[in-house]
Amino acid sequence: MSKDLYQILGVNKSAGEAEIKSAYRKLARKYHPDLNKDDKNAAEKFKEVSAAYDILGNEEKRKKYDNNEIDADGKPTGFGAGFNPNDYSSYTYSGGNPFGAGFGNAQGFDFSSIFGDDVFSQFTGGNGGFSRKSRASKGQDLSYNMRVDFLDAANGMEKSINLNGKNINVKIPAGTQNGQTLRLKGMGLAGANGGQNGDALITINVGEHPYFKADGNNILLNLPISLKEAVKGAKITVPTINGKVMLNIPSGASSGEKLRLKGKGIKSKTSQGDEIVTLQVVLPQVIGDDLKKFAEKMDNYAVRDF
Repeated sequence: MSKDLYQILGVNKSAGEAEIKSAYRKLARKYHPDLNKDDKNAAEKFKEVSAAYDILGNEEKRKKYDNNEIDADGKPTGFGAGFNPNDYSSYTYSGGNPFGAGFGNAQGFDFSSIFGDDVFSQFTGGNGGFSRKSRASKGQDLSYNMRVDFLDAANGMEKSINLNGKNINVKIPAGTQNGQTLRLKGMGLAGANGGQNGDALITINVGEHPYFKADGNNILLNLPISLKEAVKGAKITVPTINGKVMLNIPSGASSGEKLRLKGKGIKSKTSQGDEIVTLQVVLPQVIGDDLKKFAEKMDNYAVRDF
């Protein structure tokens, strides 16, 4: 049974030019050899859909195919029926037969007009493979997502990942923020016709921390303290992104008061951040009689300005 070109592209016979072009674009991306290096059948499939589009993407050839004047290979059906040598100039001659199996350049179609130069590398073969003679063009960029813990993003680190089949160490700079994109030059797809490789674009997803938040190079920490610590003052061990330190709570501290731990924030190439500690006075969950009596003996003092 002769192959059906419409079936190869996955469209109906009534499909318009735009629908046929869109179907071909999707299949060409799907089966392009550069994107399917481990699939031996991809190259053949790519040539098949390209050959189908060579006919269906050309109004005159499609009309002859629909009228059964040429077959799925572009050969006349019947002795010389509808033969015009110029109609088949895009096919590669093999031997003495101008209608050999070799496939040329999809009726001179400019792939970069719908795919972009980045998608296609030169794909050639001695048995009539796809070949595109054009200027050198950069390979396609590849995008990745990487999850990084809060402390690793704050302090910086190196993380080993498998990128395009290669194990590489990715350097996460100190202070990397959520959503920031790192560019690795030359780690994308191969360029076409001697062009440079594309890049790998790694978007960093920074995980949340149970009590730290970042504000530029500063680290923010809410610190709960007891009523006794607020009234009398205290020395409290507090966490930083680089370990624990002692913090002096002044006598008479209030909720919302901010204390600064100098140099305990994020260290970048140009600056060193601080840790900003915001005090939160927390009353006990159960108010005992002693605390009530203490409160009754206290004098009222101004706490509002409205």
